[in-house]
Amino acid sequence: MGSHQPRIYLDYNASAPLRDSARAAMLATLGAGNASSVHAEGRAARRRVEAAREAVATLVGADPRGVTFTSGATEANATVLTPRWTRGGAPVEFTRLLVSSVEHPSVLAGGRFPAERVTRIPVDRNGVIDVAALDEAVARETAAGGRLMVSLMAANNETGVIQPVAEAAAIVHAAGGLAHADVVQAAGKLPLDLATLRVDVVTLSAHKIGGPQGVGAVIRADSALAFAPLVAGGGQEAYARAGTENVAAIAGFGAAAVEAAAEAGAVRPWAKWQTRIEQRLVELDPRTVILGAGAARLPNTIAFALPGVLAETAVIALDLAGIAVSSGSACSSGKVAASHVLAAMGAGPDIARGGVRVSFGHGTTEADIAGFLAAWQAVLPSLRSAAGRAA
Repeated sequence: MGSHQPRIYLDYNASAPLRDSARAAMLATLGAGNASSVHAEGRAARRRVEAAREAVATLVGADPRGVTFTSGATEANATVLTPRWTRGGAPVEFTRLLVSSVEHPSVLAGGRFPAERVTRIPVDRNGVIDVAALDEAVARETAAGGRLMVSLMAANNETGVIQPVAEAAAIVHAAGGLAHADVVQAAGKLPLDLATLRVDVVTLSAHKIGGPQGVGAVIRADSALAFAPLVAGGGQEAYARAGTENVAAIAGFGAAAVEAAAEAGAVRPWAKWQTRIEQRLVELDPRTVILGAGAARLPNTIAFALPGVLAETAVIALDLAGIAVSSGSACSSGKVAASHVLAAMGAGPDIARGGVRVSFGHGTTEADIAGFLAAWQAVLPSLRSAAGRAA
């Protein structure tokens, strides 16, 4: 692709482009009064915050009273992963946190649980949590007199693999525990409903659904269930999260949530594009591995690897060809680290260091899909030859 060609953005799972409605809502709100003030300007800001709260609640089928705004999903996860909760004002203490081995790093970190109280549950070769292992871990902790919390993402950010959240929640609830789902990647891509998920609390991020960066939410299914605040020292967000609300970002979040909720149940060409891309990748090189292909996945996500081709090399080659995609692996000090998600799925180093993720969304077109496939076909010979030299 020549430099005059417009770039193609296929990295929606990292950050979706800002929606026009979100931009307009933010611009209309910049410089708003303090939402905690009682004067007219403060009341106007408060109305915008509460309208956004309703929109975000509707996205996941929740009561607005259960929504607490945060600075993003990482803060939201750190907030809910706490041993200390109250139900109807009575304290509830959790002794152990169970997480799947493919969670986002903000969940793997365990929040406010001590490291020795966090247990990782294995996944199968497709990256789906081992429900029998979860059941055993719950039984062990319960037999020892403990009380558990489980945190399981609705859909994986690297592979798009959908997890059996409701099944995991039922196991934990039967033992008197608490269930949390990180629904960051699933929001706007799948219809979401707290009652169907059967969880007590979910966490969300605005910029994954076309809202602004720097705002997220904790959403409780029951507002009588409360977490110990992570950020204390003020009465904002009903004392659940201190600090002046970011009114413009929250307004943008609300506008994006309205559109994402409408899209979640709409008929879209995403699954057709996913199939087309994956079939073509394998046609171009039969050694291509489609990651998580044996499980239910988000229709907007393709994770693949070509043995011997480093993810970083492939991502840079596509970037030079005008295509923005990402790798599942972290790059530090110029070294490509194996993706913890792919390693947990049992992938060898060759695959775990080679995972490339293509993800699309509300602004993607047929031409973008065709452009990506043409670019991949163009860069493939040089990638293969570089891999051959390295081998």
